[in-house]
Order: sequence, then structure tokens, then C-alpha cells
Amino acid sequence: MGRARRLNGIPARFDLSNWEMLVSLKELLFNAMPLWDANLYLRFGQERTQAALDLAGHIELDRPRRIVDLGCGPGNSTAVLRARWPEAEITGLDRSPEMLAEARRAWHDCRWIEGDIANWSAAEPCDLLFSNAALQWVHGHALLIPHLLEQVAPGGALAVQVPMHFDSPLHRRMREFALDARWRERMGPAFNALVRERPEFYYDLLAPRSARLRIWETEYMQPMDSPAAILDFIRGTGLRPYLEALADDTERALYLELLADAVAHDYPPRPNGKVLFPFRRLFFIAYR
Repeated sequence: MGRARRLNGIPARFDLSNWEMLVSLKELLFNAMPLWDANLYLRFGQERTQAALDLAGHIELDRPRRIVDLGCGPGNSTAVLRARWPEAEITGLDRSPEMLAEARRAWHDCRWIEGDIANWSAAEPCDLLFSNAALQWVHGHALLIPHLLEQVAPGGALAVQVPMHFDSPLHRRMREFALDARWRERMGPAFNALVRERPEFYYDLLAPRSARLRIWETEYMQPMDSPAAILDFIRGTGLRPYLEALADDTERALYLELLADAVAHDYPPRPNGKVLFPFRRLFFIAYR
């Protein structure tokens, strides 16, 4: 929604003109991964990549030589970085060998490493450490975030985006129905799967350690075809721990039925028939 714009050298339509390549890559990847549904994920591919474009567009570094993309997945966020800084040495890190295999097949001009963000350290300081929608899955941010900033060379930056929509009606309903007596004893891991720190936490953590700090939130007003489309969107990401905690397909169907009725109530259709799904994300860029 809104006018197309250019963000610090990234064409506003980069995500559209390169989308066929990203779609082909993810189809190969997710068809081989039973925990992910390729068609479901790709249905909202543009929405999922827009935050990476926005984060990269606000980084004030002219020519970073060494860039690391933490939680790179199949390489879609890494492609954003390559478009912004075509001459940089770029490394993508992810814990999934399947994702990295697809990234290697699609982009030959990047280095790909299998590893866990929780215990990663740079072999040598990087000019830009970038992470888009990955750190919410890694606990211990009070120690993790300062450690990541220490991996950045003087004059470089740590740039991060994490979802910040845990107070949304959707997430409140997910937690509410997870307390159903039929399965609440198994929901502990789901309740604790995602990190839910506030913007003030990151500001207080990074301000004394940074030469300069930018922190902001953006709420993306995502038009959806129906309330069911909202569930399709979240099933590929934040809803997964809840579905995995349920015993079988029967329990999953019951849980999703409860959630679908509530989502239809909480997200009413607009006059044109679409449903607006606000999705808040937190961004911060800390410069050393």
C-alpha cells in the first residue's frame, strides 16, 4: 500500500522483479521439508520479504566489505543484501542444511555456512551483521545482542528486524486456545518458543554500547483475502510451535477451528471484501 519509493539505492520494485527466482527456489526447498508448506509460504512471499528490503534500505553504510546474514534461510534476505551492495563479500548462516543447499544452488557469489546463531562468532569482524526475522527464535537476548555487536568492526553496524505483534488479537487468541484443558499441559514449549522483548529492552541494551543507534517499529497493514488467509499466513511461522505441541491431526483441526472462528470475529471484512491484518515489526540498527 502507498507509493513506490527507492530506499538508499534499492529499487522499490526489487522484490517484484526478482520474485520469480525466489519463488522457484522456495518451491524446491519447502517441497522437501514436511514442516513447511511451499504454497502456503509463497502465497505471502512479498509480505515476508518487505521488511528485509526496508531494513537494508535504512542502513547507512556506503561500501561494507564483509557482510554476514544471520538466519539467512534459502537466501531471500541475502539476495536483498547482494542487490544493495553488489561488491561485498557476503556470508549467509543458517542451521538448516536443506535451506543452505538451496541457497548455494541459487546464488553462487555468496558463502554459505551451517551454524547456530546462539553460539556463532565471526572468524574476523564484519562490517555489517544483518538478521531479518530470525533472532526471535533464539533465546537469551541480554547476552546474545551485545555478543553480536562485538562481532562488528568499528564503523560497522548490527541491523536486526524481529516480529513485534505478540499483543495482536491473533496472538492473544493463539495463547487463549492453547490453554484448553485438552492440551494445555503440552503447550509449555509453544508459549516459550518466541522471544518477546520490548523496544525499550533493546534501546537500554544497545545505547551504551553503540556509537549511534536507530530503533523503530513499523506496522504493515497487510490486505488479506479472508480471515482464513490470516491463518494461512501465521501457520507457516509463529503458529508452528502450537501445532507441533498438539498430539495429532484431530487435535490440530480442533485448535484451528477454534482459532478460525475467533479470527473471523476479530478481523472483520472491509467494504471491498478484503481483511486488513496489521503486522508490527521492530527494527534496530546499532553502529560501532
